[in-house]
Amino acid sequence: MKTIKLLVAFVITATLFTACYTDEIIVDNYNPTPGPSISVNQLLNRYELWYVDINETVGYNQTAFLQIAFTVSFRNGKLFANNNLVGFGDQGNGFGIQTGTYDAYSNVLDVYHLVDGYQSFDVFQINKNTIELYNPNNDTSYFLKGYQRSNFDYDYVFNDNIHYFLQEYEAWEKTYTSPTGIPNAFDDENYLQFLSGGNDSEFRSSQDVSIYNLNNILWDYTGLYGVGNINGDHTLKTLTLDYDYFSNEYFELRVINDARIELYQTSSRTVYEFTGRGYIQFMKNAQGKQSNQVKSRKFKGEKQDNPRESTRETI
Repeated sequence: MKTIKLLVAFVITATLFTACYTDEIIVDNYNPTPGPSISVNQLLNRYELWYVDINETVGYNQTAFLQIAFTVSFRNGKLFANNNLVGFGDQGNGFGIQTGTYDAYSNVLDVYHLVDGYQSFDVFQINKNTIELYNPNNDTSYFLKGYQRSNFDYDYVFNDNIHYFLQEYEAWEKTYTSPTGIPNAFDDENYLQFLSGGNDSEFRSSQDVSIYNLNNILWDYTGLYGVGNINGDHTLKTLTLDYDYFSNEYFELRVINDARIELYQTSSRTVYEFTGRGYIQFMKNAQGKQSNQVKSRKFKGEKQDNPRESTRETI
């Protein structure tokens, strides 16, 4: 009789424990196990912003609209993205622009992107605020980290990606040169352009003056550039312009606002200011047409093979 009572007590305790278990999918990276779950829609709407952690991408292919985005948001069937750093945190109340629509069911996310068309993903929860979007069509996984707008550090992401900010204007026009400083060859450079796509590290410069139509700028030189960090000041960067004919030019780079940068040339102690002209909205321009310039965020580490297979069993 005592054995039966103990068995009944165990069953009741186990039932109560199960009833109190958190209603959340916790999935190991590559070995998910079934369990109490919320819908994929509830999961995607748990956070206002999903930061695309580009350095965690697994696989050798790309899904264009995720490769270009800093954040994506899923709002009542509408897909939003922050593709640009100009206006980052302000555009669309922090959500960015609408880039398409979506449908979520089972553990599947179907996206209908305005430019890239239909894409389908398997959705896996890695931990409390991290999800994986696996694209079986190209065997590539993107890892997204969830935030609310109130605790997302827009400034940090902006300052950590100045390289891309420089690419968001068709040209940077020199609009100020300090009266002090040693005269030097860079004094004659009036326009800079930082190219996106390709090797993602090319710049062009021009000595043209007061050009109204940016298409009429004669680019005199094409070289490589690099942006680096300065210890102790996350907002201050180094900018190196590789000029073969008068060696490299070194600057301290500071962003004044979304359309103006300051370059301090350390060798001549000259301060220059450049103003952005011809804002490029990545994905589409003001007329709703796709931009003819392509930005693609680059993976900084070594690419990893993706062990997932398109025929993999899902939850």
